[in-house]
Amino acid sequence: MSIGKIKVGIVGLGRWARVLTRASRQSDKIEIVRGYSRSAEKRDAFEADYGVHSADSLEEMLADPEIKGVILTVPNEQHLPVAEAVAKAGKHIYTEKPIANTLENGIRLEALQGKYGVQAMVGHSARLLRGARMMKDAIDSGELGTLSFMESNFSNERALELTPDTWRWYRDKAPGGPLSQLATHLFDSLYMLGGPVEDVSSVASKLSPVGAEVDDQSMTTLRFKSGALGYVGSCWTSPGIYYIRVYGQKGLMHFELDFGSWDDPDRVHETSTLYIQRGKDGYGKREVLDMGASNMFTDELDMFADMCRSGEKVELEASNGLVALGIVNAALASIERKGQSVALSEVLDTAHARVAAEDQGST
Repeated sequence: MSIGKIKVGIVGLGRWARVLTRASRQSDKIEIVRGYSRSAEKRDAFEADYGVHSADSLEEMLADPEIKGVILTVPNEQHLPVAEAVAKAGKHIYTEKPIANTLENGIRLEALQGKYGVQAMVGHSARLLRGARMMKDAIDSGELGTLSFMESNFSNERALELTPDTWRWYRDKAPGGPLSQLATHLFDSLYMLGGPVEDVSSVASKLSPVGAEVDDQSMTTLRFKSGALGYVGSCWTSPGIYYIRVYGQKGLMHFELDFGSWDDPDRVHETSTLYIQRGKDGYGKREVLDMGASNMFTDELDMFADMCRSGEKVELEASNGLVALGIVNAALASIERKGQSVALSEVLDTAHARVAAEDQGST
């Protein structure tokens, strides 16, 4: 007997809503049945292009008893208020990364789960890329031996195209530039691969000639509680690239994604690469591994459907989203301190204390 698809809504009908809606069409677990945007023009265009009925208001969407969860693709500063409205209606929450515009608001969003009896997940889909998952399997099985080191880079040419009418121009909207917009994907993926992070060190600079407020280069090192080390580079003035390399005492693996296929993950395996190099073998003896076709966006939507059906936490839970944003904040603090190491626990504990103090002051 077929269980049937979980019905969900989506709020914010821009480019990313379209990416996720296309991905949902490949799922046998989830169906996006209602869309909402404050823009009537966007509502009409989305309904015309995808056949998804639009709601005239968020309240109308949330009043629909068939809808069990809501996907948020709204700007970062709207994550918390929209998520709270969704939670009050008893619906489960999927929010795009980062979990919120600030670490404090991320903590408040995570707390909605206990307050309203719902679950929340964060769309850190990059950790679901097939190459990253195969690396994780090789680490967990012991095939690579003890993990020692990881290096990664996510870069593109965004800073060469910025203008003052775009939100990424401004330091308060896109702190650290590529650090908060690109490197965050790798912070989450390396956390998935390497486990708990002890401390973070980072430096940044500005090289783009356009004059934006934000830094456009960053280099961040992570020290894991295991003793392993990791490096994350992110540049906003170069051709697009995304890669992760992991080093173990028995071998290494390298995964490189064709950045041009990011929005079309069904084709990632066609132009991307994953190889393993074992023991003392040189580069010439590396073994190229078949990743096969996969879709990280469909996989995360399936995860959301499972969460809505069971009411249980999933891998992309809110607490993992808080860690990724915490690493971003620790890196930004390190930059302010001229590269000094910053403990991740310091950043998270300070944010929790600030939220507790503000909540107590408002009562």
